[in-house]
Amino acid sequence: MGKNKLLPVAVVLLLLLCTAARQQLLRRFQLQGFAQGTTYSIVYYATDSLVTLAQTDSLLQQLDRSVSLYHPLSLINRFNRSTKGIIIDAPFRAIIQRALEIHRATGGLADPTVKPLVDAWGFGVVKNTQLPDSATIQKLLHQVGADKITLKGNFLYKLQPGVQLDLNGIAQGYAVDLLALLLQRYHIHRYLVELGGELRIKGRKAGNTPFTIGIEGIAGNDLAPEPMRKIIEAANGAITTSGNYRKQYTAGGRQVSHLINPLTGYPLQNEMISVTVYARDAITADGYDNGFMAMGLQQTLAFLHNREDMGAYIVYRRPDGSVADTVTRFFKGYKR
Repeated sequence: MGKNKLLPVAVVLLLLLCTAARQQLLRRFQLQGFAQGTTYSIVYYATDSLVTLAQTDSLLQQLDRSVSLYHPLSLINRFNRSTKGIIIDAPFRAIIQRALEIHRATGGLADPTVKPLVDAWGFGVVKNTQLPDSATIQKLLHQVGADKITLKGNFLYKLQPGVQLDLNGIAQGYAVDLLALLLQRYHIHRYLVELGGELRIKGRKAGNTPFTIGIEGIAGNDLAPEPMRKIIEAANGAITTSGNYRKQYTAGGRQVSHLINPLTGYPLQNEMISVTVYARDAITADGYDNGFMAMGLQQTLAFLHNREDMGAYIVYRRPDGSVADTVTRFFKGYKR
């Protein structure tokens, strides 16, 4: 009877030893490259170099040929130059469909047709050095709005010639998801993928150590970034950040942010400093983060109050000018 009781214990110990042995066989691999006008990095743990830089570069170059504004011959640039639209490929279709869903969910504050305004304020691929006046803004607003495009099958129509797309606010998230899917096809289940600051995480490092990431904040009452405001243990899923302190310039005594409100035509001016979004995939997190910046604090908190698939860590400025932060219920990995 005593020997039988010892058998389950022995089995458990054997399983633990086997698990430890497998973890010891895991090696750390890192890939780094350039895509979509920015850099990317992948860290994964596996028994061998199952995914190579040639594979990830090829995947991202193919996506660049579809939706990168930095690629002169990309499909998105062909669409922007067209008068009526073009046939698009599967990645373009997936991104534009998700962008249109998020556009509706945010009341138009995340808009894929915002490119004319982004260019006018000097944040496009080709830099504009002259600030737009109110008459120019009003004219450009007639070219902005997701109601001015429609997708039928594989043909993306533009309903007036001046409509142009900028998918930078969501395409990087989609790229991160594609890289994650590539890793998972090779049965790699411990990784951290980063592209342009957008992240996708699964599993833990060898030795069962969690991946940790830092969330940048600002120092004092100016917009100079401080090293890291929070360090969190990243849960499985995606984390992206949008902020108004990185891409900006000073004009007329005020800061001009690269984040444009597509409903007004002007750069955002509200209490939001940054929003870091957690979601199950990066296209969702990346697609919403700019929209939350435009929504403002209270509307974003209300939007996320009952969501169990998405959360946010928000850094904002109080009415007295001091900096504060808050976190919603479903933001994973956050510890006060």
